[in-house]
Order: sequence, then C-alpha cells, then structure tokens
Amino acid sequence: MPHPAEGAAAAPRVLVIEDTPDTRELIVGVLRAQGLDVDSVGDGAAGMDRVASWGPDVVVLDIGLPGMDGVEVCRRLRAISEAYVVMLTGRSDEIDKVVGLSVGADDYVTKPFSSRELAARVQAMLRRARPGTAPSALRRLGGLTIDSAGHEVLLDGAAVELTRREFGLLDVLSAEPNVAFTRAQLLERVWGASWFGDDHLVDVHISNLRRKIEPDPKAPRYIRTVRGVGYRMGQG
Repeated sequence: MPHPAEGAAAAPRVLVIEDTPDTRELIVGVLRAQGLDVDSVGDGAAGMDRVASWGPDVVVLDIGLPGMDGVEVCRRLRAISEAYVVMLTGRSDEIDKVVGLSVGADDYVTKPFSSRELAARVQAMLRRARPGTAPSALRRLGGLTIDSAGHEVLLDGAAVELTRREFGLLDVLSAEPNVAFTRAQLLERVWGASWFGDDHLVDVHISNLRRKIEPDPKAPRYIRTVRGVGYRMGQG
C-alpha cells in the first residue's frame, strides 16, 4: 500500500500495524479523515522497519499479529521510539490488556471498536506534550529515590526501568505523599485532562509499577491503596 510522501505535510504521523486488510483499511480511512498522516503495514517486522525509518508519533498496534506478535513489537519499539502506542485486541479477556500495557503500550481498544472512539483516543494522545518533567529536588522515601528532573528512579541504589506512564504516576504520587489521589485525578495528571479512557488504566499501571518497586507487591509499602478513594504514596 502506498504511504504518504515523507515531506508532504506537517500533520502528526500515525502508523497502523494490523494484519487484517479490511480492519487496516478501516482504521487508515478513519484516521486520515482526522487530517493525520497515516501509513500502514501488515506484520510486526515491517512495522519495526517503518517505525525506525519514518518516526511515527502514534502506533496503532494489533496484539494478534502473525509471527512477531504485538506484545513483542511493542517491547522492541520501546527501545527505539517514544511514539504513543494504542494496542488493539480481538479478545475481551484481561490478560492481553495487562500484558500489552506492561511492555509500554499507552492504551488498548477491544475489537470490535467504535471508529469514533479510536480516533478520539489517538487525538487525545497527540494533544499531550512529549514526556518531560520540571526540575525539582530529589525525593527519597525509604529505599526509593525519585529524580523528577532526571527522570530516574533508584531502588536501594539500583536503577529501575519504568515506562513513561509508570514514571508519571510515581512522580505525581511522590510529589504529594500525604495526598490520596482518586483514579480520575491520576488520569488527569498523567494522561491529561482530554484523555478518553477509563479508570482501569490506572489500576493496570499501578499494578505494573508495584511489581517493579515493591519488595512484596501484595503488601505494598510505597504505593498504598486507599479504599473507596484511590492511591497515595507511602514512606517505604
């Protein structure tokens, strides 16, 4: 399928990686109608090549690709790109969603999906500024050190690799450790006020974050659940 000329427009770039031709054409048509510069490929290997050569702003990625599946594509993509990723899954079970988000996807949409919903989610991501943090002092909570300016987290002196969403949640919570944030507040702070999504995203990312920073994720010391409210930062 021909793709838009490289220098034809300053419109944001969206790459669709989807192996089903009808679905791929539908997504491309919907996003081009939004004024976006859209390209598409049908498998993970071609998708990785296109990410490297074209530099998309958003990748719409099917989880059930043949050969290299969407989870592996997302894992590899994260090593070379800061593009936002919307994962498409053909099943409604939670496993695909959780696994997809744990390797760096920013959102998921379950098939069959509303074209309007998918377009709204892509546009919401594009309204978000690129990841960045304002300078601030180091925050130390027990064995956890958060460097907001340097975008670095240490646990007992060892670096912890976090996705940008995980770091965003930790940054917000640790900046006001005595505040209990609702899921809606965390969505607004980390994903942005215009984000089109549900509170479940916060729970998924908190769960992934706990696995990386908590000695015992089942008895968290750093990120505490406040029943009936949401989450707050503990002292470790």
